[in-house]
Amino acid sequence: MSPPVFRFAPSPNGRLHLGHALSALRNEAEARRLGGRLLLRIEDIDAERSRPAFEAAIISDLDWLGIRFDDVVRRQSEHMADYHAALDVLRGRGLIYACRCSRSDIRSAWAASGLAGRHDPDGAPLYPGTCRPALDGAGSERLDVDVETALAWRLDMARALDAVGPDAGYKLFMPDAPETWCPVQPARWGDVLLARKHTPTSYHLSVVVDDALQGVTHVVRGRDLEAATDIHVVLQKLLGLPTPQYQFHDLVLDEQGLKLAKSRNAPALADLREAGITPADVRRQLGFA
Repeated sequence: MSPPVFRFAPSPNGRLHLGHALSALRNEAEARRLGGRLLLRIEDIDAERSRPAFEAAIISDLDWLGIRFDDVVRRQSEHMADYHAALDVLRGRGLIYACRCSRSDIRSAWAASGLAGRHDPDGAPLYPGTCRPALDGAGSERLDVDVETALAWRLDMARALDAVGPDAGYKLFMPDAPETWCPVQPARWGDVLLARKHTPTSYHLSVVVDDALQGVTHVVRGRDLEAATDIHVVLQKLLGLPTPQYQFHDLVLDEQGLKLAKSRNAPALADLREAGITPADVRRQLGFA
């Protein structure tokens, strides 16, 4: 059998902090424990925020931590054709639809709909289905949005669930514990956005396609992404892709009990390096002595 394949996949929109270090080290530890390979993927689909300098800093920080990766780095920005092809498959099956709604349109429609007060697991208002195709009087589907002027493409979750069936799920693996089957709950996400007008992908679509193309068998990531696995498993089933095993680790929290985040100026690994902290200190602090 081929060895297991793990991946660490940061976004180059800021410097790495201790939360990223924890995830990278957890992947390294699990790859070593299971005799697997560890890949590095740069998730740079956000062209406005991604910077080459941040990517260089990420690679420098990981090298400083002593983490070594197998194979070449995969950069999402170089593989948009792969995501476009996956979107075409979903479009051909009638599982996605064009959406013309701006964020303000969604907020206004949501407030006036029966969905008011309901949010997805990330806290965003559930999409009220404004652009979802309806049936005309003859029972044929009516498309109300010109695909040329659409701002985004959304997954028709009801149709997706019909196609996937009720038993979708994934295996949860943990050190020194038996594998556990976890059913997913995709309906709680509503009609998720899969692509935007100027970017033919989203985090959800690209991560699923990348994991399959890179042969990833084991995904280790923070608990803040546990709920998103609902969407990923559904997309894997719809696209005929394998579902990896998953593991979710605890997060590194700040003094207010919130997870470390670039947007809240969490101390970067570079800052710790300048303060004289060593890689051994970081590993010890995060439980990898």
